[in-house]
Amino acid sequence: MQTGYSDIGFVQQILSLNLVPRENGTKCGNDTSLCDFSEMWYGVFLWTVVSSLMFHLPAALLALGTLRQHRVARFMPIAIMLMSIVGPLCGGVLTSAAIAGVYKAAGKTMISLEALVFGVGQSFCILVISFLRILATL
Repeated sequence: MQTGYSDIGFVQQILSLNLVPRENGTKCGNDTSLCDFSEMWYGVFLWTVVSSLMFHLPAALLALGTLRQHRVARFMPIAIMLMSIVGPLCGGVLTSAAIAGVYKAAGKTMISLEALVFGVGQSFCILVISFLRILATL
């Protein structure tokens, strides 16, 4: 059995939380910890994008089902799915870099589960703020 990541598929790496494959030896404590700034940033950003898609996909499907007869609003699912990508690309990049920068400046390593929690937490905070903004306009 090989210990390298060359035989493991991309989907299996994501599902097992091994986000960044390493070619040579590593200075990290274990195989799944993220030591470098780019690894931490990529891990948090990847989970932000994935969780944003998971939050927006049901909303887009609901809008597609309910607004399909409307002349103008039937294009709303396109806007919803576009925001599921644009949001993490604008805000998720910066906040993921800030989280990774704090970990790197503190000299700590990030385990993959922490990257998952931070990424999903960012998307959840955006979801809560979006609902609070809508309620404030009523």
